[in-house]
Amino acid sequence: MPNAERVKGIRDKLSRHRVYRVGIVKKKALLLLLGGLSLGMSGSPRTSWRIIGALTREWQELGRNAAERAVNSLYSSKLVAVTEQPDGTLTLVLSEKGRKKALSYDVARMKIKAPSEWDKLWRIVSFDVPEDEKPARDALRDHLFQLGFYELHKSVFIHPFECLDEVKFVAGLHDAGKYIRFILAIHVDNEEKLKSYFHLHAP
Repeated sequence: MPNAERVKGIRDKLSRHRVYRVGIVKKKALLLLLGGLSLGMSGSPRTSWRIIGALTREWQELGRNAAERAVNSLYSSKLVAVTEQPDGTLTLVLSEKGRKKALSYDVARMKIKAPSEWDKLWRIVSFDVPEDEKPARDALRDHLFQLGFYELHKSVFIHPFECLDEVKFVAGLHDAGKYIRFILAIHVDNEEKLKSYFHLHAP
């Protein structure tokens, strides 16, 4: 009995590893497609799609078999589609759902760059997303945290460095631009606490 339990434990561990690995490959595949690195495909969604032609270096790093498994899983999830080109070949493309998913992965890699010298201005982002759009509101909050913002109050975030482009990107990702206000401030009353949080040193 102990041996059987051990075998089951190993199988469970391997299964989790495979699921994790497939998830990583799917994420990378979406980002490659977002970056314009397409794939030539053959086959049928009733069976499975197969990659045809030579792979670019970026796709080669995923491995052909792993990429094909990821593509079929992405197709089943409606994150990608296959379009026919004028010459009759098929090309894998992101669906709108897939584009948003890829952008959400891309924003996880986004960083707000620290300038060589702080301009002494505070960037405040305030938003009021309706309750019936709560998933977008929660995702927006999560992404602002990922970008390094500090939450002053509920739905009010602050950052010391230029970040308007990043905020617009995140807002557009969640179709929340109309609910967001971007403010530049010269002073905040808990400034010393914020300077400590962002590791800003007095001149």
